[in-house]
Amino acid sequence: MAEPSFPRQFARTRRFRLGVPRRFGISPDGGRVTFIRSGGGDDPVERLWTLDVATGEERLVADPGALGLGAEDVPEEEKARRERSREQAAGIVAYATDAAARLAAFALSGRLYTVALHDPAATAAELPASGPVIDPRPDPTGARVAYVSGGALRVVDLDGTDRALAEPDGPEVVYGLAEHVAAEEMGRDRGYWWSPDGSRLLAARVDNSMLQRWYISDPSQPAAPPKVIAYPQAGTDNADVSLWLLGLDGSRVPVEWDRKAFEYLVSVYWGTSLLIVVQSRDQRTARVLRVDPDTGATTVVREDHDPAWVDIVSGTPALTASGALVWTAALGATYRLLVDGEPVTPAGLQVRAVLDVDGDTVLFAGTAEPTETHLWMYSPEDGPRPVTTEPGVHEGWLGAGTLIVAARSLDHFGTRVTVHRNGRQVAEIASHAETPLLTPRVTLMRAGERELCTAVLLPSWHEPGTGKLPVLMAPYGGPGLQLVLAARTWDMLVAQWFAEQGFAVVVADGRGTPGRGPVWDRSVRGELATPVLEDQITALHAAADRHPDLDLSRVGIRGWSFGGFLAALAVLRRPDVFHAAVAGAPPTDQRLYDTYWKERYLGHPDEDPDAYTRNSIIHEAADLTRPLMLIHGLADDNVIAAHTLRFSSALTAAGRPHTVLPLTGVTHMTPQESVAENLLLLQLDFLKHSLGM
Repeated sequence: MAEPSFPRQFARTRRFRLGVPRRFGISPDGGRVTFIRSGGGDDPVERLWTLDVATGEERLVADPGALGLGAEDVPEEEKARRERSREQAAGIVAYATDAAARLAAFALSGRLYTVALHDPAATAAELPASGPVIDPRPDPTGARVAYVSGGALRVVDLDGTDRALAEPDGPEVVYGLAEHVAAEEMGRDRGYWWSPDGSRLLAARVDNSMLQRWYISDPSQPAAPPKVIAYPQAGTDNADVSLWLLGLDGSRVPVEWDRKAFEYLVSVYWGTSLLIVVQSRDQRTARVLRVDPDTGATTVVREDHDPAWVDIVSGTPALTASGALVWTAALGATYRLLVDGEPVTPAGLQVRAVLDVDGDTVLFAGTAEPTETHLWMYSPEDGPRPVTTEPGVHEGWLGAGTLIVAARSLDHFGTRVTVHRNGRQVAEIASHAETPLLTPRVTLMRAGERELCTAVLLPSWHEPGTGKLPVLMAPYGGPGLQLVLAARTWDMLVAQWFAEQGFAVVVADGRGTPGRGPVWDRSVRGELATPVLEDQITALHAAADRHPDLDLSRVGIRGWSFGGFLAALAVLRRPDVFHAAVAGAPPTDQRLYDTYWKERYLGHPDEDPDAYTRNSIIHEAADLTRPLMLIHGLADDNVIAAHTLRFSSALTAAGRPHTVLPLTGVTHMTPQESVAENLLLLQLDFLKHSLGM
């Protein structure tokens, strides 16, 4: 039997995510934690668990394998939701509970299941519903469950009485689901919310009829019809999103705001008050509105303006127990936490997300050192104070005095989850994730005058001065994603695997990547190509200065998505520095991406068409002089395959040799085990051959 390889392990474990506990919930008394977790690195099926905080005892609450469903049959709407959230597991990948955390609801193969969390003897049972069921959520009282099916928002009582509260009133209308840009770009993955008393719901009505239609086909199956998607291409119409208050008594009240001026629904909070955040098309103005649940009338609670864009911060808005608005704002060079309109965090501490509000205490994620994220708490009595101090990346959940901390670092593999009560650790939630076959050998450094966060990974077998190493740059390099972190992330593991094959791997986070504050973020406004490429070159040269064994005559670069764009850009514009590139799912034409993301950074294409031209690479195809491999999933509905196909056509027309690797049936993710494994091996072979290794 062949020895297991890292590429196979990486693919089989879904990037080492299987077996990791996640999606935590805390009961109102703080005594019980709910979470999902699969059985291990070779088990893709997530199960629902609870933890007794007092005893530390874990209990399996719901196991899809025990429900007799057989192979999973995921509805198309659910497949789309999972693609937007990059969900690669199966089974119970999401759940929701009532206010008391006594009843949980979840969907499997489009069927609705509920289980009593407080009863150790209870087992999950199917609740008859008009399927396929999408995003089921119990009402706060635990008497009924709402869900989406066939574009309708429905409610089923626990006795089986099922009815529609809102049904599509047009062929392209859907109630209760997030539209594409909300789920892909805003982080809003839901489209309806229960009132605290369970008497009504707030539901988004999404009309996609004005969106253009794109057709994604599978050339390997010529008899299969193409998949039709409604896509909000930059410069074109967005979906029309409105909000409706739907009573269980049949009442129907529209929420009124200036939807022409503020067409984006960003977020919703329904606690002691109903708040929504709306944003203008140019994203330079955002409003927090208070909604009257009886009339649908809105009043402005807060309005923010920014000459570039107003940032969306996860977890906002929220209210403390005393009614103070929890918000964030870019003030100078710092994202600050605001409570009741006043900044309560210091300059230099970048607030990344509001995680929970427990009474008047706010749990938030903050960054002072860009490679680390720590948990902080703010209360009126104590002000802001750090909760975690050990180097690494931390996430957290807080409720009724119970704190859950999920920590990753360079000192250990995977995620360690601990539960704390009254200031002390009382339990640890086990991870069943598989231990990687290799250990990252990471050196973190700062590069150049901008102090670019940079990681250098060398082969474990290499000794300084024993020979030159070809270099592999492995960036993402764009807005929205950091790679250089004080943690053993899957990106670092892959980088180390390439290092073990004989490369010195350099990973750099340049301008626009998160963690450095609003001035840093806005430095790429209108320029997504030139500055990010300059930063990669700066990091490369700084790494070579520190590590003389780096061979700058043999430099490759590989990346995916924005990183794929950056890789192709590198060999086109700087062939004197970069000698080969692998570009995975690269957005080669900025006009072919969605409204929200591209217009944030490049403006509306009708207002600044040159920004889209100078940040696209299709028209530069004739400049290619270095080996280039293009990889693209033909089923990708985020960065569609047309980006690579059009670029390849331009390269061919210019007589420029290149390699294209089309992936049949693959989306922007690559969860298929054989594909994910062999992609690494094929990239390695291409880079070694191209760099003369």
